[in-house]
Amino acid sequence: MNRIITQIVKIFTIPDLRKKVLAVLALLVIFRLFAAVPVPGVDLTRLKAIFSSNQLLGMLNVFSGGTYSNLSIVMLGVGPYITATIIMQLLTMVFPRMKEMYYEEGEAGRQKFNQYSRIIAVPMALLNAYGFLNILISQNVIAHLAPLAMIRNAILVTAGTMLLMWIGELISEYKIGNGISLIIFAGIVSSVPSSVRSAIISYNPAMLTSYLVFAVLAVIIIAGVVIVNEAERKVPVSYAKRVRGTKMYGGVSSYLPLKVNQAGVIPIIFAISIMLLPQFLGQILAAFKTTWALSASKFMTGIFSNNIVYSLIYFLLVLIFTYFYTMVTFDPKEISLNLQRNGGFIPGIRPGQPTVQFLKQILNRITFVGALFLGVIAVLPSIMKGVTGASFLSIGGTSLLIVVSVALETMKQIESQLVMREYEGF
Repeated sequence: MNRIITQIVKIFTIPDLRKKVLAVLALLVIFRLFAAVPVPGVDLTRLKAIFSSNQLLGMLNVFSGGTYSNLSIVMLGVGPYITATIIMQLLTMVFPRMKEMYYEEGEAGRQKFNQYSRIIAVPMALLNAYGFLNILISQNVIAHLAPLAMIRNAILVTAGTMLLMWIGELISEYKIGNGISLIIFAGIVSSVPSSVRSAIISYNPAMLTSYLVFAVLAVIIIAGVVIVNEAERKVPVSYAKRVRGTKMYGGVSSYLPLKVNQAGVIPIIFAISIMLLPQFLGQILAAFKTTWALSASKFMTGIFSNNIVYSLIYFLLVLIFTYFYTMVTFDPKEISLNLQRNGGFIPGIRPGQPTVQFLKQILNRITFVGALFLGVIAVLPSIMKGVTGASFLSIGGTSLLIVVSVALETMKQIESQLVMREYEGF
């Protein structure tokens, strides 16, 4: 602990690093100020009641950085940009040119790829804002809006998303963590004081056992998230010796790191998007007031009212999307070709197709562990409520995964900044 405090003090004693950290903190404060400005005409009491009673909307609020729960002008957060990035990555499977741009053209190709993602995010933000505002009007959260007022609010919310994208990119330029991730991180952390206050207000001495069980499980879960998030399978790689002129290259051994949690939180985002769709459609159908529309709406919204059914569907979707996303982002054939081009090989495995099959076999095994981990993380709040018997004693597994991942990534980037200045890292 003393060592960590010493390193934090060193960060603020280096002028350049201190300016970067303070600039990032200032940008995050600006984000939280905008997150507190609501769209005109909002019934916040009604809005909070809807979010507290709907697990999926609560999860959506997490990914927006806590901006949905008070319907702020940046209520969509960076969600449209994340969705646009996912769509672009999926397009790499369909269009070889997109795959070449992202994987083979280096930094210039990735910048062009990100620019396309930003462009796609604009119409997506407009559609999301328009659809979500209509749903809230049907729930009497905000008053009925005239067409011009609806367009104005949709443009305002879209502009808020673009502002957050810009703030995120500014943060990333300081190389103190990923900007988009830190915005979500700040939104999650900002809700901690209110959660602690609710737990203190709801304290019941008769539930002391539940509190102790919660504390023990919380420590185990946090440790598990850190371990699995950092776990990787190291595949040994050797490089053949090559003589060029009077110099010899290669002849060294290295390893190929395959992370257990290769997909991060992307499968959970996919699953949430799929599970939100029936509920949104149900709310839209309910507005038609016809018999068949009301029946369809009741059926769609009723499926997820059962906690067991909700958790089971959510868990299975996360498993499926973990395998799907890992297949999209990790291509064993491409890895095998890159190894072969550079004179590398896996000891005991012949180059070419045998290497591809070997990598696929390992990837399937570790992806199964990663998929189970993400599935449990996704339904963790339901599990915790069932174990402790109290709704306020729950840990948002997805929130915890994001916080741990972003904290570790930020710590590594700060550590690299310290090492560059000849200081020992964390």
